[in-house]
Amino acid sequence: MIRLLQPDLYVRSLCDIPLAHLKARGIRGLIIDLDNTVTEWGRATLDRGVRRWFADLKEEGIRACLVSNNRSGRVKKVADALGIPGISRAGKPRRRAFRQAMAVMETEAGSTAVIGDQVFTDILGGNRLGLYTVLVMPINSREFIGTRMMRHVERLFTRHLPVADLSGYDKRP
Repeated sequence: MIRLLQPDLYVRSLCDIPLAHLKARGIRGLIIDLDNTVTEWGRATLDRGVRRWFADLKEEGIRACLVSNNRSGRVKKVADALGIPGISRAGKPRRRAFRQAMAVMETEAGSTAVIGDQVFTDILGGNRLGLYTVLVMPINSREFIGTRMMRHVERLFTRHLPVADLSGYDKRP
């Protein structure tokens, strides 16, 4: 059970994940969480660095799909701004939305990664399907009250995780 809660990679932010690292692992599709991974909780605007990272994904031929437990309006707005599909009310960590995202991206478990800021939704859901999982530190401490409560339990798993040093990889392949 503990293994299902451990990410394959732990980084500071989405933009710290070099595309060369993903490509070296055979990753062709990314299931990406929205809140506190791509943008701050409750916010629909995107930082310049995040926009650039997603543009680089497209240039490299890596597909992406936002998968969020959030409502459809905000998920659609951000997904449309990034030019990628989005799945709302995902019910993570249940497998359905992860499988749906892989179908949309036309990828399989061995070529798909999950990127998110929560152990009990993103990492658990991805590991249940055998996906490569990447945990990022939350962008901001402001979040849904239920998430804030779960963060205390998450710290039991994350406090000993080393933050990956991917400086040997260029940001782009």
